[in-house]
Amino acid sequence: MSLEELMNQDVTSVSKEPIPYLQAPAAIQVITQDEIRRSGASSIPEALRLADNLNVAQINSSSWAISARGFNGQFANKLLVLMDGRTVYTPLFSGVLWDMQDYLLEDLDRIEVVSGPGGTLWGANAVNGVINITSKSAKDTQGLYTETGGGTELREFAAARYGGVLASNVYYRVYGKYFNRGDESPGDPHALGSGGDSWRQGRGGFRIDAENIPGNTFTLQGDYFTGNEDIQPSVGNSGVSGGNILGRWSHPFSEDSDMTLQVYYDRTHLALPKTNESFDFIVPFGEPAGTLKDTLDTYDVDFQHHFQLLNWNRVAWGLGYRFTYDSLQGAPTTTFLPPILKQNLFSGFVQDEIKLGPKVILTLGTKLDHNDYTHWEVQPSGRLQWNVTSNQMIWGAISRAVREPSRIDRELRTPTGVPPIIALFGFPSSILNGSESFTSETVVAYELGYRAELGPKLSTSLSTFFNDYDNIRSVSPGPPPFFLPETFQNNLTAQTCGLELSADWQVSDWWRLHGGYSLLNERVHVKPGQVDATHALNETADPANQFSIRSSFDLPQNIELDNELRWVDSLRVNNNGSPATVPSYFEMDARIGWKPKPWLELALVGQNLLHDSHYEFGVPGTADADAIRRSFYGKVSIRW
Repeated sequence: MSLEELMNQDVTSVSKEPIPYLQAPAAIQVITQDEIRRSGASSIPEALRLADNLNVAQINSSSWAISARGFNGQFANKLLVLMDGRTVYTPLFSGVLWDMQDYLLEDLDRIEVVSGPGGTLWGANAVNGVINITSKSAKDTQGLYTETGGGTELREFAAARYGGVLASNVYYRVYGKYFNRGDESPGDPHALGSGGDSWRQGRGGFRIDAENIPGNTFTLQGDYFTGNEDIQPSVGNSGVSGGNILGRWSHPFSEDSDMTLQVYYDRTHLALPKTNESFDFIVPFGEPAGTLKDTLDTYDVDFQHHFQLLNWNRVAWGLGYRFTYDSLQGAPTTTFLPPILKQNLFSGFVQDEIKLGPKVILTLGTKLDHNDYTHWEVQPSGRLQWNVTSNQMIWGAISRAVREPSRIDRELRTPTGVPPIIALFGFPSSILNGSESFTSETVVAYELGYRAELGPKLSTSLSTFFNDYDNIRSVSPGPPPFFLPETFQNNLTAQTCGLELSADWQVSDWWRLHGGYSLLNERVHVKPGQVDATHALNETADPANQFSIRSSFDLPQNIELDNELRWVDSLRVNNNGSPATVPSYFEMDARIGWKPKPWLELALVGQNLLHDSHYEFGVPGTADADAIRRSFYGKVSIRW
């Protein structure tokens, strides 16, 4: 894809309808299919490293911390992720279980990453950004594709897809894949949790697209997956499984008016072993080990309509409804009350693009939703776009977004195991509880950006921001003398500011460079007169600086050579209320690919090449973190 084609690539995450990337007034980056293939990424989190406006940190073989503009963590909760329009966050903690998200990467069309609030269009939890993963139409995946390979960490993998025609203008594909990843850091004497995080998973699915029947477009798709992960040798395996089915109907009323109706059902199941807990006051008490099991059923319907009003208004509006049924079987050390929760979410949005002149567009909009925890929430935004020339655009925005409470915030219980007769003497029966008074976290964001195609060989994008947060989650100690149970409250405020810069340079016909840099200044405070037992350390595991540079060579004899060098600043993390540090690091990935025949591709990939192992997240030397090792794998792909 040339730089001109990249700047004209349609994106949908900014206005919910296709607009060219160059004219999208937001801090958006596009990861193309070709970039995913040439990076050597073997999973969606690895592919997300290509977005300069994300912080992506691997915790162990199957766990990742991914966020934009701060507040990263294994259970990061301020980023909304969608796959083909299906929201994949869990209401358990308002975040994403990345070990449940996968696809045949060959069939992804693109990944759009928006940093900054997206609540006006996408709703709650799009506080710091939106990741929109889009797969190819079945029409574009005709024929046979297979891949297989193996290596040191990605020990073995195989996948196959076949696409065909069911009838005139009706296309289908089916796929299946399997992988087995090894332990990240066996033998590392500093990683107490090492030696037991291998990960296996199988997945399959289908997609059917019917086009121009007549003028209408229909999509039906679904997936099923199952897998397990080692936690620690003494604990055993965790298990994940799930499936989904989605239908979408798009209908044009005229050249300037169209509607889309989407419905889906999604089921996920998680079985997570929990270790035993000992709790010493005067004599030891404790709860035995057990398994936390959670089954979530989600039913969702979404309608949206775009139309032209007069000559200077482009209006989008929509309605949505979601019902979730969450059934949770607690472990002795971790449980939720009530164990079964039914929730309803009603939402509606309206957005108007107003042409103030031939080069200036003002976009005003808001989303209004009603949830069972905090009831009504409003998320307005105003966005101004100035197309300076046909190849340069300046934009600014003011937005409000909310992160609604999760089950952890409200309903978590972690029993101490103290016998009831002992509890009568004042010993606490729980270590950490959710709170019914926990309310929504909010942000008001101010953004200013610039995007330009400075010539046929150079393009750039710059975004700056200032975010003002309120009601961020805190932990309040209980009454003396034990100061338990601790409870979740909203005692923190925060301000962040920074910038995100990216640039592409087509040095020659056979060599392209890409560079990215992000700066984050993060200040988290305890509200006056309030307390936080973690001293605001739970929210600061973010690098102040990070940059990357990618080089892509197209060499003779159909050989491709790709390298990426990245540097990530140190992290300040919470170690039981005291600060700990994850050191800064340089790392490099490389891939060499060869297409000896048009239908055959061979590739060798090296990841994290600069060190035997390094930490990216968690408290180094504890069970919360594994050192990520240098790895290699080879891959054979056939397209027929």
